[in-house]
Amino acid sequence: MSEDQRGLLYLFEQPSRAIAFPRAAGSVVYDMPPEQMPPGMELAPRSGPSPGRTVVTVSPVDNLKDELGSALSIPKGAVFSVFLKQHRQAAKDLIACFLKRRSPAELRNIAANVHDMVNESLFVYSLSFVIIRRSDLRNVRLPPIYETFPSWFVPEPTIAKAREEVSKQRYMPKTERIVVDHGLEFSGTDENPEHRVAYWREDYGINAHHWHWHIVFPAEIEIALHRDRKGELFYYMHQQMMARYDMERMSVGLGRIVKLDNWREPIPEGYFPKLTTGNSSLNWGSRPDGLSVKNLTRHRIRININEMEMWRDRIFEAIHLKKVVQEDGKEIQLTDDLDPDRGQKRGIDIVGDMLEADTRLSPNYTFYGDMHNFGHVLLALAHDPDGVHREEMGVMGDSGTAMRDPVFYRWHRYIDDIFQEYKFLQKPYTEDQLNFPEVSVDKVTVTAGLENNVLYTYFNMREIEASRGLDFDSDTPVIVRLTHLDHKPFKYHFQISNKSRSKVEATIRVFIAPMLNIRNMRMNFFEQRTLFAEMDKFQISLKPGKNIIERRDDESSITLPREFNFRNIERGEVYEDGTVAPPESDGSFCACGWPQHVLLPRGKPEGMPFQLVVMVTDWNEDKVNQPTPRACGNAASFCGILNGKYPDKKPMGFPFDRLPITRRTVPGWWRSTWGVSATCPSQKSTSSSRRKKSQRNRRHLGKCYSKKRAHGR
Repeated sequence: MSEDQRGLLYLFEQPSRAIAFPRAAGSVVYDMPPEQMPPGMELAPRSGPSPGRTVVTVSPVDNLKDELGSALSIPKGAVFSVFLKQHRQAAKDLIACFLKRRSPAELRNIAANVHDMVNESLFVYSLSFVIIRRSDLRNVRLPPIYETFPSWFVPEPTIAKAREEVSKQRYMPKTERIVVDHGLEFSGTDENPEHRVAYWREDYGINAHHWHWHIVFPAEIEIALHRDRKGELFYYMHQQMMARYDMERMSVGLGRIVKLDNWREPIPEGYFPKLTTGNSSLNWGSRPDGLSVKNLTRHRIRININEMEMWRDRIFEAIHLKKVVQEDGKEIQLTDDLDPDRGQKRGIDIVGDMLEADTRLSPNYTFYGDMHNFGHVLLALAHDPDGVHREEMGVMGDSGTAMRDPVFYRWHRYIDDIFQEYKFLQKPYTEDQLNFPEVSVDKVTVTAGLENNVLYTYFNMREIEASRGLDFDSDTPVIVRLTHLDHKPFKYHFQISNKSRSKVEATIRVFIAPMLNIRNMRMNFFEQRTLFAEMDKFQISLKPGKNIIERRDDESSITLPREFNFRNIERGEVYEDGTVAPPESDGSFCACGWPQHVLLPRGKPEGMPFQLVVMVTDWNEDKVNQPTPRACGNAASFCGILNGKYPDKKPMGFPFDRLPITRRTVPGWWRSTWGVSATCPSQKSTSSSRRKKSQRNRRHLGKCYSKKRAHGR
């Protein structure tokens, strides 16, 4: 582990604990100036270097409080919310303070000085932002947010159980580590239908992805950042999350999510997170069933529902007039028939900037408002809108916890419907735009293990080291085992013909969507269109004639194939299975991505039919002129390229982002569609040999939830 990695890594360990306390089980000590020591520690003997111990010397910084500005305005232990303008300003001030440092050593020094002065979540957010973007820290990896703040991901009863096990060790022989399980007992019971999908909403990886994405693409923080097509990516990434959530709902017998479009009606779905904000043991706010949203008058802001409705009407007016009005009165036309590689900004990108309300990117922030962010804040404080009860924010107030709440999806369905309203008004793609002459998809096969065209999902377990983020007053590692959805690894096998006489460069696009609606009826394309989820997208060279291409599921264009934790980083980026991570020049940025373990939808035990669509397009029409080489290819569809251009010139979600001319005229690529059906047979319907094979698979994989078979049309 490099000196820069070591010096910065342990600033993320137990962020609520004073930096002067030893870290990494006593192997790392930040030697603070006496005036920075907690009361009583300034008189303690200083720890000098010794075998197995690293001492990081921290020098005092003059006039530090003046330099921090509004970063000191958020109390320690409180929720830091990127959806609040005042909190974003605090982050900007702290980030500016960090970015002034000319070297990693100076950054480490100022961060250690600031550590105990500012809000813990604000500190982690701001330091993460800077590490991702500094060119001299490209090889430094960030620890996962679920180990830095495990109390955001693990309910308090499980944390209390871990503390009880730690207490027992004071009177019993010590073990190498303490392990507690957090299984499928999520925030509620299945008596409430919405809790059937709690396994997905409360998944550690999904929420960590959302937190990391909002650091890579933050609102308003323009410092040292190139954000190509940010507004469009805000639309696409969230639209894809909604499509995937709808697939999970359909897998457990629930209908697609209903948008939250009336602020004056009670919200039927409550949410009680049972989480704490950190070592402070402050509980996140809860929202009971049937609560109505009210005007907000706290956190030095006022949010009026009438104003939200006015912003909505103005945005819809702009969409239907196909133009927006800038602050100087000039008009910008809204159309997607533009080339972003030539510096032209598509209409969907502008609408995204208006809705997420980035003050520097929105064409007219004062006029079109702060609709998306204010919606999060209204819902996060619906239980105490005027602050008279001094209740903390609900989970909707933080990007690392918001996706746990059912209302997140109702709110984002409403936001996505605004985007879809814009997309409805775009011209349908022509056959020339959809076809790739001389190239055809002849056959697609999916394999998992020794079986062809059969895929499995099941529940797996993941260990996180909670003692990295929480102080258990013990040197024994405290491990929490989390239960999560997973799937058996699989591969695509594509047979593609190039009928031309020369090699061509192509883009292969892979999507999946359910075939049947909640009434078990075949969906038409108009109903199915917004359910198509991107599975993969990659460039390939096609030689003349027949091409056989193999692609693993963990090479997906949307996923993070492997996850690092504190111990991986300490061991020199070695994974749990002993393999060494490949060297990457943008380690922390490349940690952005959809979790690999939820790439596949859950499916049903009795079978759930899906449709796989494979489309091939001309790479020469798709490619962009990158200013710098791509540092990593994983998850580029969701996370883009650091300080580069989005690596696909076509509109995000192409070709499903627009309506077709008619169902009959969908061109050749549609006829290459493959059906994927979940067919997990019951014991009664299987033969003896098939039953034994099924039983072996269950023993190997755990509970089988979907078994998907591909067949040609």
